Amino acid sequence: MAEDIEIDTGALERRMEGAISALRTEFASLRTGRASASMLEPVMVDAYGQKTPINQVGTVNVPEPRMVTINVWDKGLVGKVEKAIRESGLGINPQLNGTIIMLPIPELNEERRRELTKVASQYAEHARVAVRNVRRDGMDQIKKAKADGMSEDDQKFWETEVQDLTDRFIKLVDEALDHKQAEIMQV
Repeated sequence: MAEDIEIDTGALERRMEGAISALRTEFASLRTGRASASMLEPVMVDAYGQKTPINQVGTVNVPEPRMVTINVWDKGLVGKVEKAIRESGLGINPQLNGTIIMLPIPELNEERRRELTKVASQYAEHARVAVRNVRRDGMDQIKKAKADGMSEDDQKFWETEVQDLTDRFIKLVDEALDHKQAEIMQV
């Protein structure tokens, strides 16, 4: 009976992949001086009595490298969308043209680039913490299995497996951070 005890590393791996996926989403919202529709994902509009993502109140397009346009479907929401963008902290000044809101993306100065690399580092640290929390849960499962009769050799094997998984995902976080910081610092 004791030999049948296994740790579900697949579940741990899926949870760690979730942390990486969340990190990529956060990185996509960081402005790098180039226009991207994903930079508007964190912006929520107060529409119809609730907070709504911009892509659910209009069509977001990137017609040129330094311009994002939003074609708002409901004329009554144009002002609210503009206000949400101004208050979002993206540092973009929206320009109105009927129901179309144009967002010219200014060049990033050196100081702003350094600030964005610090923000990227914070996002990466949150992802590392999430991966380590999954590792801790895996180690707790191993301790419980040890109490249920898992052999010491099996315990060491599973601890090594969980640690290898953790190291692999921490490395992925570090690589993603390095790539994003290089992208931000690129002039």
